[in-house]
Amino acid sequence: MSAPSTVLVTGGAGFIGSHTCVDLLDHGYELIVVDDYSNSTPQVFSRVERIAGRFVGTVYELDIRDRHALSSVFARHSVDAVVHLAAAKSASTSLKTPVEYYDTNVGGTTALLHTMHEHGVHQLVFSSSAAIHGDAGPAPLDEATPARPVSPYAASKWICEQILADVCRRRPEYTVLCLRYCNPAGAHPSGLLGEDPCGAPDNLVPYVAQVAIGRRDRLRVFGTDYPTHDGTAVRDYTHVMDTVEAHRLALDHLADAPGMHVFNLGTGRGSTVLDVVAAFSRACGGPLPFEAAPRRPGDVAERVADPTAVARSWGWRATRDLDDICRDAWRFQQLNPRGYGGSARRPEKKT
Repeated sequence: MSAPSTVLVTGGAGFIGSHTCVDLLDHGYELIVVDDYSNSTPQVFSRVERIAGRFVGTVYELDIRDRHALSSVFARHSVDAVVHLAAAKSASTSLKTPVEYYDTNVGGTTALLHTMHEHGVHQLVFSSSAAIHGDAGPAPLDEATPARPVSPYAASKWICEQILADVCRRRPEYTVLCLRYCNPAGAHPSGLLGEDPCGAPDNLVPYVAQVAIGRRDRLRVFGTDYPTHDGTAVRDYTHVMDTVEAHRLALDHLADAPGMHVFNLGTGRGSTVLDVVAAFSRACGGPLPFEAAPRRPGDVAERVADPTAVARSWGWRATRDLDDICRDAWRFQQLNPRGYGGSARRPEKKT
């Protein structure tokens, strides 16, 4: 079986999705993209095409939970494989709206699986999260680290993984490559694509970028009493371009073996919140104001991935560091001080 050539990307207008589209177009793939724009904008596609020098392909605005609409997309196109990125992703918001998170993430995944099976598509790259490990301790997390999700967001990703594993056990024609990310961040080096969420950013790097550009007064550092070198939480920040390159490699390796296979993506190195603030201060050329705040529910002291398995299997390694992340994120923020403009954007739905 050869590597897939026509790929359906769910959530293709989002932060990871738009960068994935660029990388896949750069490497000759044909794309079909679906997105409901709940936390993104269709304006990214002109930028994707400008970077790649190719048309994105056919883009559909739909919610993947709408099986009728999704089925019509599969009926119109010959799809070889799916990269499933569409999901709600804020751990803190999921504590307030758990039903929405299970409905969106688990319901979206089961609707996609129903539709794939209906149309004879059996190859999937799934976007999971290292957050499923919860408070697993300071050691780098490998694929065998037990799942201990501490938020509905993390639990929804773990449930999706179990569903996919069950499908692969019962249907030998399926191949699923599950990628557990840590904290993808940064931007395309052109400055044309970056992280521009609706409303206040839930992730650290885009929030710091908005402080640096003057859109926000200061950063609130949630928790300064963790057992780390400066008291702030440790995460494994991985450049978005390294992350999306792993998705392309996953497509190349779908033919290796059937079944469900899980890989952690990360650098294997942790950085505290204040390490990120210092790196971004170097990137933007000045100090950034911040203030201490209480810990947030659902946060853990440390989460760092062990990427040994994916390096051994595919030769993938993160080649960019925290300074690269902050430099590229700052370039995007400077070129897009108010983000993408957002006239077509919609607020996130609540339950």
